[in-house]
Amino acid sequence: MNLASWLARAARADPAAPAIYLGASPWASYGELAARAAAVAGALRSELSPGDRVAIAMKNGPEYLVAMYGIWWAGLAAVPVNAKLHAKEVEFIVSDSGARRLIAAPGDVERLARGAPIALAEAAPEALAWLFYTSGTTGRPKGAMLSHRNLAQMTYAYFLDVDAVSTRGRLLHAAPLSHGSGLYNFTHLARGAAQVIPESGGFEADEVLGLLEVHGDVSFFAAPTIVKRLADTAIASGARATGLQTIVYGGGPMYVADLERATTAFGHRLAQIYGQGESPMTITALSKAHHADVGHPRHRERLASVGLPHSVVQVSLRDPEGREVPAGEVGEVCVRGDVVMSGYWNNPEGTASALRDGWLWTGDLGAMDADGFLTLKDRSKDLIVSGGSNIYPREVEEVLLRHPAVAEASVVGRADPEWGESVVAFIVARGARPAAEELDRLCLDHIARFKRPKEYRFVEQLPKNNYGKVVKSELRATMEPK
Repeated sequence: MNLASWLARAARADPAAPAIYLGASPWASYGELAARAAAVAGALRSELSPGDRVAIAMKNGPEYLVAMYGIWWAGLAAVPVNAKLHAKEVEFIVSDSGARRLIAAPGDVERLARGAPIALAEAAPEALAWLFYTSGTTGRPKGAMLSHRNLAQMTYAYFLDVDAVSTRGRLLHAAPLSHGSGLYNFTHLARGAAQVIPESGGFEADEVLGLLEVHGDVSFFAAPTIVKRLADTAIASGARATGLQTIVYGGGPMYVADLERATTAFGHRLAQIYGQGESPMTITALSKAHHADVGHPRHRERLASVGLPHSVVQVSLRDPEGREVPAGEVGEVCVRGDVVMSGYWNNPEGTASALRDGWLWTGDLGAMDADGFLTLKDRSKDLIVSGGSNIYPREVEEVLLRHPAVAEASVVGRADPEWGESVVAFIVARGARPAAEELDRLCLDHIARFKRPKEYRFVEQLPKNNYGKVVKSELRATMEPK
């Protein structure tokens, strides 16, 4: 069940079909991509044994895809590492994974591609394919072990619940190939469709909008922060994004106000997925059809959700004792299915904590309505308990973002001797700072008084990791108990 067999199949069926574009220009056909992968595999297998790990720490480029498929073609496991990480962070991941080889530059791939091609290696469905290191917002990252079966199930879930892919389709990689964008490469490769790598190797709003004019039927994965920036640029420039098929967003909260602005820019061409590295890209999905169902009486409520469980998993909300909670009540999101990781690499304690009784305990808190739509409240570690009452930061953030002068907001708890914790809001202003009285009134108009922030702190920017997620631990570190 080697995933590289999808590449071999596409290359046999139509070797001249474009497989990779660099910007607007064809870079490799399927026949050429398969030949390069086989040559890279030959070079790697001259040094390594089946199952060995090979780390990749490069910015996006066509060579990244050649490296990944060369690794799988050889029957090895890939350890993709975000190139934006600090050298010490990269060193930790390479060391922790036991990687026997590090591919750190396109030149490394070019040298490997001079190897003698080998036949496609066999791989058991449960064999390690991708060692996915979590973003590590609360400590050292952990390596989620993803098998060929896990990634195949993820791909099937995309076709079932997210979007259709035609052979004319294009998958644009403006987000890191080491993360969600790279995971989704299979969706287009399996259909013999092409991948597009921006010449910048990353996200530049003007460049992406330009590529949407060059290519048609373009889909891509993006964090909400990228969607927001792209929408702002499109609205400011009047760009029509004519070649856009679908933006799949996920990896962090997409606030309803930002989603509505993105819809203004791109129409109903957005879909949401909720997943984790431990259940890659596959827990729930909110389809384009649900985004477009504006006549539904709970349309805005559904927009604030993360959608319905994927077809290849079961989702259950449970209390700390493991009991399933009724519809509408908050519990920890638990998921099981063939897409879920087998455990954390060399971390039995972490594995035992995350995988219990056949379920992955995600650490996310949410509530599922009677129709099966899941709404995330927050990470369990971000829950604020004030005066014995639970406060979910996202609920407060959604309200603050209704103010036109609030560009971004992040809410955290601060130790409080009287109430246990009090609510503090960190805000990035859009133009002039709004008065605290205005924000208080906005909160009191929409949420209970006890949820209102006790302090507003204005900052130039929110601390974010390399995947665009706000690092709330850094915000908490700036506060002294009061």
